[in-house]
Amino acid sequence: MEFEVVIGLEVHVQLNTKTKMFCSCPTSFAERQNKNTCPTCLALPGALPVINEEAVKKAMMFGYAVNAQINKKSIFNRKNYFYPDLPKGYQISQFEIPIVEKGTLVIDFEDGSKKEIGITRAHLEEDAGKNIHEGNYSKVDLNRAGTPLLEIVSEPDIRSSEEAVLYLKKLHAIVRYLGISDANMQEGSFRCDANVSIRPKGDEKLYTRVEIKNLNSFRFIQKAIEYEVERQIEAWEDGVYEEEVVQETRLFDSNKGITKSMRGKEESADYRYFPDPDLLPVIIPDSFFDETKNIPELPDQKKERFIEEYGIRPYDAALITSSMETAQFFEEMLRHGISAKNAVTWLTVELSARLNKIGQSIEKSPVNADKLAQLVMRIEDKTISGKAAKDVLDYLMENDISVDETIEKLGLRQISDDSAILSMIDDILAKNEAKVEEYRSGKEKLFGFFVGQVMKASKGKADPKKVNELLKKRLGT
Repeated sequence: MEFEVVIGLEVHVQLNTKTKMFCSCPTSFAERQNKNTCPTCLALPGALPVINEEAVKKAMMFGYAVNAQINKKSIFNRKNYFYPDLPKGYQISQFEIPIVEKGTLVIDFEDGSKKEIGITRAHLEEDAGKNIHEGNYSKVDLNRAGTPLLEIVSEPDIRSSEEAVLYLKKLHAIVRYLGISDANMQEGSFRCDANVSIRPKGDEKLYTRVEIKNLNSFRFIQKAIEYEVERQIEAWEDGVYEEEVVQETRLFDSNKGITKSMRGKEESADYRYFPDPDLLPVIIPDSFFDETKNIPELPDQKKERFIEEYGIRPYDAALITSSMETAQFFEEMLRHGISAKNAVTWLTVELSARLNKIGQSIEKSPVNADKLAQLVMRIEDKTISGKAAKDVLDYLMENDISVDETIEKLGLRQISDDSAILSMIDDILAKNEAKVEEYRSGKEKLFGFFVGQVMKASKGKADPKKVNELLKKRLGT
């Protein structure tokens, strides 16, 4: 039997406001435990919440970015559940009327095809605190409690782990381009819950879904989904699907590469949602709509502009614009007047390979955009060859030195002077008179031999194009 995978994703994006969702405590990361707290986020008697306007505006910006409906009126609810890191015993969230709903996001595949994923809703809520487990006891840090979150819920339109990762990467890029979150996955600013189920191919029914909680890397998300799909298919084929696949929350064990049961999954009724009596309905002023609709250029728009303006391939444009930092790096390179084609190659192939090798991101690259552009300029003005430029880049990755200094230090300056190259050619032809006669008699494959000898004599520094041109003249071809 063939199966179809059905995936819906819930992504929690921590908004980068200066203060929390309902109080004036700062949202800074890595402060001393429980330093950024007040009566409101500690849920002391008599403390009342006040909505953070900036969080509302950032949610609206996201709504515009995914062509969604932005509701002028939305309501905050109390979502009731008990956790040690939730001081009030409930979370302030949105249920019936979220601030954003009915959006779409387009994902791009390597073959150039696209797919539209529906976004059911994006609602504002407050984050919980953090439990710290040490030995036989646990501690609670409430610095994060009350931090503004935008929870983005997709339709169950995703059909594979690959599509899930493409969707998340596009979403990650959008919130970064908008500047509404740093989306740092390691610090928990962008985390995902994946709802996964299977069904026989052609069946329209939605079967039991399992929620995999708090995934914070694209690699773990892909592995967790793939394991869970395999587990559910095996249960179906073994005839134990109803016993083994139950509605529950599972955690991904990244060391073992498996998902493990955490707890039974609650239905919405279990949370006993009701409008928060301390908060009036949110009625967004018209001025907010005018202020938030002028959003920055987004990945898809930038990609189309790069294709049209610089004439690069759609695949390369998509690769570069998938990260805001990479797109900025690319445009900074082009300000030096180098060709876009060479900029693409040296950024996406040469520099990227070296950064991957040392496990470093583009924003922490030892070679900045200006320096990489300078290197490309030296290839284009024939100062060095493309092969020599790779050696220069290797040296620059480990040494804070200019491109020109590196070229001189490594002795890689290309020989482009006609007289110097002709001198080497004449010397080689004189030493290989028999081969010259063979070549002129029709053995044209020997031309490569002569080129190789000249390059060897120049220690690889001769301009290959000039070597070819001058050799042809000398050999009379």
